Amino acid sequence: MKKFFWVLILTLIWLPSVQADLTIEITEGVEGALPIAIVPFGWQGAGRPPVDVSAVINADLQRSGRFKTIPQADMLSRPTTAEEIQFKDWRALDVENLVVGQVRPQGTGGYEIRFQLFDVYKGEQLTGYTIPTTAPNLRATAHRIADLIYEKLLGIPGAFATRVAYITSVKQDDGTQRIDLNIADADGYNPETIVSSTEPLMSPAWSPDGRKLAYVSFEEGKSAIYVQEAYTGRRQKVTSFKGINGAPAWSPDGRKLAMALSKDGNPDIFVFDLGTKKLKPLTRHYAIDTEPAWSPDGKSLVFTSDRGGKPQIYRVSAYGGPAKRVTFQNSYNARASFSPDGKLLALVTREDGSYKIAVQDLDSGIMQVLSQGSLDESPSFAPNGSMIIYASKAGYRGVLAAVSVDGRVRQRLALQEGDVREPVWSPFKK
Repeated sequence: MKKFFWVLILTLIWLPSVQADLTIEITEGVEGALPIAIVPFGWQGAGRPPVDVSAVINADLQRSGRFKTIPQADMLSRPTTAEEIQFKDWRALDVENLVVGQVRPQGTGGYEIRFQLFDVYKGEQLTGYTIPTTAPNLRATAHRIADLIYEKLLGIPGAFATRVAYITSVKQDDGTQRIDLNIADADGYNPETIVSSTEPLMSPAWSPDGRKLAYVSFEEGKSAIYVQEAYTGRRQKVTSFKGINGAPAWSPDGRKLAMALSKDGNPDIFVFDLGTKKLKPLTRHYAIDTEPAWSPDGKSLVFTSDRGGKPQIYRVSAYGGPAKRVTFQNSYNARASFSPDGKLLALVTREDGSYKIAVQDLDSGIMQVLSQGSLDESPSFAPNGSMIIYASKAGYRGVLAAVSVDGRVRQRLALQEGDVREPVWSPFKK
């Protein structure tokens, strides 16, 4: 038990890093990905457009690993309207789907984006919209369009317009560390630091509406859990009990936080009602219980415990009661989280001496290892359930990586310099 406790503490040690845009590299895609062409959008304004909307859409779809985008140099023509399309040009390139569009200024600071998605072999439009936007929101609108295309062709919502939160640390000139909690677009652009400290920050967790983050801070010399509005910076301290205040997790309705507290001795799982400020214990055990995560229906939670001798995942009712062990494969399983449909758990498992990301089917109990690193941790599902983002190592550097739930698509997200850790994918915007 003590060994497990110190393993948890050691995961909080940080290496120096520098905040910068996350650079995304596709390391493995799906064989037989859908061929699609995103033709450069027509620009009907003066000079150059503030954002290359079609390039953002192209990068989103290519990064998903589910699409094979056609390079501009290979395009036989570059239509921007339906009337200009010669479908035979695209059939000759074995392109199955085609996107064309235009961007035009609309008044002071306003823009209008029109796009159309076509089935090349049928010569039919599948979908199309005209979307008003503004200069600061051009990239966000491009992500929305990529989401619409993704959903139309694959049948599940895209997650390109979501965001990720992550933590970095940067070494100052005086030798101290500055720890930053950052949020960025899902493609790594537009990073923002929402809180900075000379003491550790950890365990960020998005609220269900995507407007707040809960996290752990040591800024007062001991652990405390805070809730902060992501876009205004307003925050409140939730708990600062003696001992460990850790691993906050939002309930699906956003009214409660589950957390690990050691105020009564060993760490146990508690639920804090944000409205009434009442604290309710869910577990009472001599072992270490930590890392709670809610089921999507809010009726139960999973958590990590060494009550069986080694870290494994257990499940308990949201109303309390006996906990039931969930994982049995491998001697170490921790840091579990539910898929959006509640059918899978993403978790960290130890296999052949390495820590990897795996998913376990809750009905069958079958576990599938997805990642290939030796020290992978902190898995977080995309809100559409298609991908899992997690922290990994590339040489001596901490990077973020993402893998599809079937293990067929892999990405790596790295800072230009330094390390980055503890990613968490935002929910869909509400």
